Amino acid sequence: MNTAPKLAITALSKTFGSGRSQTVALRDISLTLADNEFVSLVGTSGCGKSTILSIVAGLQDYDEGTVLVDGAPIKGPGLDRGVVFQSYTLLPWLTARQNVEFALKAAGYKKNASRDLADEHLKLVNLEKFAEAYPSQLSGGMKQRVAIARALSYRPKMLLMDEPFGALDALTRHQMQQLLTRIWEEHRLTVLFVTHDVEEAVYISDRIVVMGMSPGYIKQSFPVALPRPRHQRMIGSDEFVAIQRDVMAAIRGVAD
Repeated sequence: MNTAPKLAITALSKTFGSGRSQTVALRDISLTLADNEFVSLVGTSGCGKSTILSIVAGLQDYDEGTVLVDGAPIKGPGLDRGVVFQSYTLLPWLTARQNVEFALKAAGYKKNASRDLADEHLKLVNLEKFAEAYPSQLSGGMKQRVAIARALSYRPKMLLMDEPFGALDALTRHQMQQLLTRIWEEHRLTVLFVTHDVEEAVYISDRIVVMGMSPGYIKQSFPVALPRPRHQRMIGSDEFVAIQRDVMAAIRGVAD
């Protein structure tokens, strides 16, 4: 059995700017994610959550430390990592199916395989009836479901999500949380999820990592031992509220 971490970040540091305008964004960050583990990063704005995710995605470089996926160093963006941002990043002139196909073709899939995989993943996110719709014809939640389908379609080893539900209304946000947890519970992959919503983090995660700031550092880690599959009735339970309270206390401690 392979017990090596899927993601291993060791002594990571990142600085923006130079000279007097230099800002240390991250200092000595060490974090591992196991295979199929769902981990959320939380903390006050500006603590470096999104910077870590961008580095793991290969979209930013870093100054010191190592970042390994399956034991290999990250050398830029790669098909082993799917990325979903808060903004939907869909191409407006393409239909939902074509947006997913676009990513698959870029990954080297042939036309017929791309169409079949696009349809399979649109069905996975309950959008098979909207395959021919353009982004302008879709709600915010639907657009984000297309983005998730696209990120999953080329079978990445890891899903990186940066506030993916932050722009959605409360009802749609809860629906997306349920959808994401269902997909993860059925298909299992490693997820690194950035959010400012502690309730969301408790609901979806196996583990919550609280970050401090100035510069960004790992403050504390909280296991979430709630049973799966998760459901909305859990949110009012004593166990759920206790984890949420402890995480909030850690964040407030960081901010003081």
